[in-house]
Amino acid sequence: MKSSFLIVGALLASGAVFAQGGQSVQPAAALPQDKHEGLTVSVDAYTKGARAKDEFGKANPLAVGILPVEVFFKNDTDLPVKLNLDTIQLEVRSGDSGQRQDLDWLAPVQVAAAVAHPSGPSEPKLRRFPVGVESANDSKRDKMLEIIKPLALNSDIVPPQGMIHGFLFFDVAGDIPAPGDATIYIPDLSVATSNKPLMFFEVALENPGETPQ
Repeated sequence: MKSSFLIVGALLASGAVFAQGGQSVQPAAALPQDKHEGLTVSVDAYTKGARAKDEFGKANPLAVGILPVEVFFKNDTDLPVKLNLDTIQLEVRSGDSGQRQDLDWLAPVQVAAAVAHPSGPSEPKLRRFPVGVESANDSKRDKMLEIIKPLALNSDIVPPQGMIHGFLFFDVAGDIPAPGDATIYIPDLSVATSNKPLMFFEVALENPGETPQ
C-alpha cells in the first residue's frame, strides 16, 4: 500500500508521458475514439495482414486468427487514472443475426503459444489457455513472447497529463469483424487517488477487414 502511494505521488509530481517501449507515440487523429471526463481512449485494430506482419514480424498474431488492437489512453487531467485491465472486452456483433459475443483478451504468453504452435491442441474458440501454460518449458513460444510482450499493454495507471498505449489481443478465430461490428468495451476506470469511478468507454473498430496474409 505504501509503495502504491509513492508511485501515485511520483506520477503527480512528474506529469510524465508513458509510451510502450519507451517511445513517445501519439495516436493518429483519425483513429476512432471515445472521450469524456478528461480521458481519451483511441483504438487501432491491425486488421490487415501486411501491416500486422510489419509490426510483429514472425510473431504475427493475425496469421493465427488473433486480432491485435492497439489501445491509447490519454489523460488530460491532473490526476492519475487507474484501469482494471481484466474487464476490458471486445464486443462482436454478427451482421446477419445480430447476436453479440464478448471476448476476453489473451495474455501475451497465450498469444505467443498460439503463434509458436498454430496447429497445437487448443480449440479454435478457446480464449484462455489451460492452467500451467506459462510454466511449461517451450523455447519456441518463449522466442515469440520476446517479440509480443514488449508491445502489449502492460500498465494500469494513466499518469496525469500523460499517456499509455499497447496492444490487446483477441481470439476472433480468423473472422475479422466488419467495420462497426466490433467495439472495445472498457467498463472499469477510476481516479487512482480517490477511487472515484469514471464512466465506461466504448470505441467501435472502424478499420476495414482484410484476410490475413
